[in-house]
Amino acid sequence: MLPRIAITTGDLAGIGPEIIYRTLQDARMLRFCTPVVYGTAATLFDDFPQDKQHTPMAFRQVREAADIVEGKINAVTCWDEEDFTLTPGQPSEASGRAARLSLLAAVRDMKAGLLDGLVTAPISKDNTQGEGFNFPGHTEFLAHHFSPHNDSLMLLVADELRVATATGHIALKDVPARLTPEVLSGKLRMLLHSLRHDFGIAKPRVAVLGLNPHAGENGLLGREEQDLVQPVIQQFLNEGHLVYGPYPADGFFGTRQYQQFDATLALYHDQGLIPFKTLAFERGVNYTAGLPVVRTSPDHGTAYGLAGKFAADPTSFREALYLACDLIKNRTAAAAK
Repeated sequence: MLPRIAITTGDLAGIGPEIIYRTLQDARMLRFCTPVVYGTAATLFDDFPQDKQHTPMAFRQVREAADIVEGKINAVTCWDEEDFTLTPGQPSEASGRAARLSLLAAVRDMKAGLLDGLVTAPISKDNTQGEGFNFPGHTEFLAHHFSPHNDSLMLLVADELRVATATGHIALKDVPARLTPEVLSGKLRMLLHSLRHDFGIAKPRVAVLGLNPHAGENGLLGREEQDLVQPVIQQFLNEGHLVYGPYPADGFFGTRQYQQFDATLALYHDQGLIPFKTLAFERGVNYTAGLPVVRTSPDHGTAYGLAGKFAADPTSFREALYLACDLIKNRTAAAAK
């Protein structure tokens, strides 16, 4: 059986509908998975601004995920069509509500075992807030629903480039206080486990970045590297893991030192995402590691300015769908050993 992949719509006023549409236009997708779009096909695509080469797409609209079939593009109804208006590029209460309902319905069916993975189109974090979704983003929402400790790991993936973050959607001023030996150790263990079981790397090599410029310059520019990062790295080395650092982030990426490792652990959001998106924006995928379920997404946002122009690049979303299929296959193989 092909993996059953839930696809949430994201904010309908953004480029989510377009990148979903353009990805699923390729009939070859049905060789890799059974797509299940969480949203009503009429809202998503019947009134969708089409390009001149528009080819009508056939959806199999169902009320329940239990009724999806292989070899078809399925769509699960999860909101009422009445009085729903969609204006590309103009987020509204309705588009935010639809994003919430899409996500909540997909999570419900994943918990019920009706789906094998989840690919999320971009949301507006503030416009999506409401009943059932009071989180900084997808990552925290999914950790709340699927992780017993409300924990997970943001892992950006593009071919052999993998960058994880020890802290996520928090203010920069809060990062030093949030970083503790327990947090750093926990993120490293999740990363090592994911590299082994999700990516099939038997003995992964991981680099850890420093928090301060020049990795603290031996304490001159900050002591977090000496007091926190180095002791944790030494603990992992003593256990036989190939974990190294801390490395100054600028030189590490500038000299492409990341190519010597299977993954890099950045200590805060932008430290990892800025170089990653510079190197791989068009094809990058955001993977939520550390969960019992597989979830991926494109590494870009709603791009309201592009919505409705049929100019958005679907590559990142397509790669997210491919990666979800690969991760499910790798997890199945690891579980069978």
